[in-house]
Amino acid sequence: QVQLVESGGGLVQAGGSLRLSCVTSGISVGAMGWYRQAPGKQRELVATITRGMTTNYTESVKGRFTISRDNAKKTVYLQMNSLRPEDSAVYFCAAFTFGITYWGQGTQVTVSS
Repeated sequence: QVQLVESGGGLVQAGGSLRLSCVTSGISVGAMGWYRQAPGKQRELVATITRGMTTNYTESVKGRFTISRDNAKKTVYLQMNSLRPEDSAVYFCAAFTFGITYWGQGTQVTVSS
């Protein structure tokens, strides 16, 4: 059974930091990523990382967010610094393998001004 379990969301003031984690099980994972979806908006890519540690970020989070992974632990992280109210959203972990995308259940991040 494939599982992606996220943790680390919460409420933080603007300028603060949060670290999201996503543990996978049941699959051999290739690239992994984080997406987010704010109310009334489409889900958008935040960052991705390959097994070889190549990373990619959406422009709005460059310099503030860092994606990383521990292949031995099958875990991907998202360190979020200098958070802004517009970063508030449900954050989803994604795992890509053999052309299939698996999703976590999402974790809420709320940034107060």
